[in-house]
Amino acid sequence: MAMATALLSVHDKTGLVDLGKGLTALGWTLLATGGTLRALQEAGLPAQEVAEFTGAPECFDGRVKTLHPKIHGGLLFRRDQESHRADAEKLGIAPIDLVVVNLYPFEATIAREGVTWGEAIEQIDIGGPSMIRSAAKNHASVTVLSHPDQYAAFLEKLKAGVWSEADRRRCALEAFQRTAAYDAAISAWVEKQLAHEDAGKALPSRLSLILVQEQTLRYGENPHQQAAFYTRPGSPKEGIAASKQHQGKELSFNNLLDSDAAAQLVWQFQQPACVIVKHNNPCGVAYGAHALEAFIRAQAGDPLSSFGGIVAFNRPLGMEVAKAMTQSFFEVILAPSFTGEALEVFATKKQLRVLETPSRWPLAAGGMDLRTLGGGYLAQGADAAFQPFERWEVKASGNGPKPLAEDLMLAQRVAKAVKSNAIVLAKDGATVGIGAGQMSRVDSVEIAVRKAGDRAKGAVLGSDAFFPFADGLEVAAMAGVSAFVQPGGSLRDAEVIAAAQKMGVWLYFTGMRHFRH
Repeated sequence: MAMATALLSVHDKTGLVDLGKGLTALGWTLLATGGTLRALQEAGLPAQEVAEFTGAPECFDGRVKTLHPKIHGGLLFRRDQESHRADAEKLGIAPIDLVVVNLYPFEATIAREGVTWGEAIEQIDIGGPSMIRSAAKNHASVTVLSHPDQYAAFLEKLKAGVWSEADRRRCALEAFQRTAAYDAAISAWVEKQLAHEDAGKALPSRLSLILVQEQTLRYGENPHQQAAFYTRPGSPKEGIAASKQHQGKELSFNNLLDSDAAAQLVWQFQQPACVIVKHNNPCGVAYGAHALEAFIRAQAGDPLSSFGGIVAFNRPLGMEVAKAMTQSFFEVILAPSFTGEALEVFATKKQLRVLETPSRWPLAAGGMDLRTLGGGYLAQGADAAFQPFERWEVKASGNGPKPLAEDLMLAQRVAKAVKSNAIVLAKDGATVGIGAGQMSRVDSVEIAVRKAGDRAKGAVLGSDAFFPFADGLEVAAMAGVSAFVQPGGSLRDAEVIAAAQKMGVWLYFTGMRHFRH
């Protein structure tokens, strides 16, 4: 049966007129509502108002326009069922063979700062999703286009006479995915508003993971794994999604993971800072009076591991920093901005990826850390907490001078970003040794001390969790570490405190653990 009638009702009018012209040239009848009707008529296209077609005027400030049997009957009746055709003829319901709908911008509305309940509720589309679902259900006969990107391919195939049921089925899938994402955004927003009134409910009882593919990646962690980068539709762009790549190869799966880890950490510092990440762990972190000093000191923290790493800054980069960085090999450089001269220097390294980042970085998408398990998902809030130095308890006073609070906090903040078991040695505003991801804490201590070498003398040590035995503290103290900070909470805390007092080192307890598995 030749398609003849199209119903168009769109908020986003991109491509609307070209679609209308193409359909009209093919002899289609156009039905439209409100602003869509005006746009078509202003382009000189013959279009009938839906209210005239149904005989029922729009009402309630446009809340009811297409909720009518002549619309949904025309979409839903089965063309292959004689009883359906008979009902349609008896009721005077004509077939509608194409629905072109995109929805009120609910997601964009709730992304605005200070949006009210009333503003958000008025952007919940009712007629649009209803038409989309009706058309998608009856895709054996009806086409539904839910995004302007679909228009050109549809017209091309329609003109060629090859638009098929398989094409309609794919459009139906996209339509159902769109309404699912739309409903998920609504329910998530409403639940978030109610959570403000019910602070005891930390995580939603239902979690919708409706995501849209932003880009395909060459492969995953290994060449045999497929990979892609996804974002939540309607959410404001942030983090990697809000970054601009100036040059270099396409970012890989591992590049994205490491870039996020580096940026997450560097934006937690107020002073100019540089973070170098390798295999999702920081290997060099430092403050500086400016970006160049911070980079030189961060790289010096572990020159061997920093080779081929990802480097993030929280300050703009100029030519001097760029010149210093191009003396070594790095995969990705991230900063909030670059001077033209810096970009010219980086351009001499064709493979180097250069990312311009936003001036803040989320600790997790939507504030929630998600992991997959075989058969399910784990969700937790981001580890955004950090115990202020003023609340730390001094458990042992060392024989030497009191350590700098800035070094203690640096060691502990970096330990938050290191895979457990995490041990970080810091000195004069820079890391000098990091031990990560070991099955026993003393092993991580030994790695950090070995990397630090002579720089361990007078350094401070930060630990993401308590020392279960005194051995880790003893190893570091024998290497010259003068102060320790850890959460405390072990059954053997007294043993560790006694060891610190015996060895004449400072020991602080924060009371807050920062495991990162």
